[in-house]
Amino acid sequence: MIFINSSCKDPYINHAVEEYILKYKDTDCFILWRNRRSILIGKNQNTLREINLEYVKEKDIDVVRRVSGGGTVFCDLGNLNFTFITKKDSNFADFKGFTKPVINALKKLGVEAEFTGRNDLTVEGKKFCGNAQYSYKNKVLHHGTLLFDADLSDLVKALKSNPVKFKDKAIKSVSNRVTNIRKYLDEDMNVEEFKNCLIRLVMEEFNCREFYELDEEEMQKINEISEEKFSTWQWTYGNSPKFQFFNEDKFKCGVVQISLSIKDGNISGIEINGDFFGKREIDQLENILLGKKYEEENILQVIKDVDISEYISDLTREQFMGLMFNYK
Repeated sequence: MIFINSSCKDPYINHAVEEYILKYKDTDCFILWRNRRSILIGKNQNTLREINLEYVKEKDIDVVRRVSGGGTVFCDLGNLNFTFITKKDSNFADFKGFTKPVINALKKLGVEAEFTGRNDLTVEGKKFCGNAQYSYKNKVLHHGTLLFDADLSDLVKALKSNPVKFKDKAIKSVSNRVTNIRKYLDEDMNVEEFKNCLIRLVMEEFNCREFYELDEEEMQKINEISEEKFSTWQWTYGNSPKFQFFNEDKFKCGVVQISLSIKDGNISGIEINGDFFGKREIDQLENILLGKKYEEENILQVIKDVDISEYISDLTREQFMGLMFNYK
């Protein structure tokens, strides 16, 4: 088994490293890594259903879809992520087995961690780690996120979706009581010190003493995976399952309702209703938007020369965009 102690904070690169090791290295691997502020979306989730889009854009929080299933995870530099990549002689569903080395290490640091439920690690009944897995050919990728000293208020704001009425078959995240590991340690330390302790203890369990360094050629391939997959809008948003979106609000012009069908990230159906007045037929505005990519900057570009008030009297472009994407 090789051990990688990554110093990279870019979530797109970090997920590309996982994919590179999984697909192009014929070896087992353990990786310890951290992300700057970011939200990691499960493979089968609807991205827009899981995030507070307005807050994410305001705070410039990265959003990236994982290759693994499971729920949404918030990361910042107070979190620590770990990855095991192994041959499939391991049981794909053996979440507890994969987390055992981490649990053993935490107990040596004074944290009475337990594996509970389907895929969680807890201490005193509070969750500090969720886990997810992905199977590729004869290998399994297992990864988890450890809340060490994360900003939990930021977590709640970033993941608390606005009250939009979505209908889809995507997996929804479940709110959990969460906690940080740091306050349970026998001796206090910062996240870097904790990271060094954790990787040392896991390496000792596997009787390993050396780190693996990715070379220039490998990093070039990793950067390509990041740019062509993980950092693209299509991967993170366009790959969301087909879903329905409904929103309504009352304005000076009256009540305006928008119903959208989204498929492959594009508007496949749209209806704009309400008790408003307009000089032009509303289906003309619907036709302008039909088939367009459901992404804020793209829709702004589509309607940049459209006078919304011609279709919905006294409604501004900004109000219309707020209705389309559920922000004020």
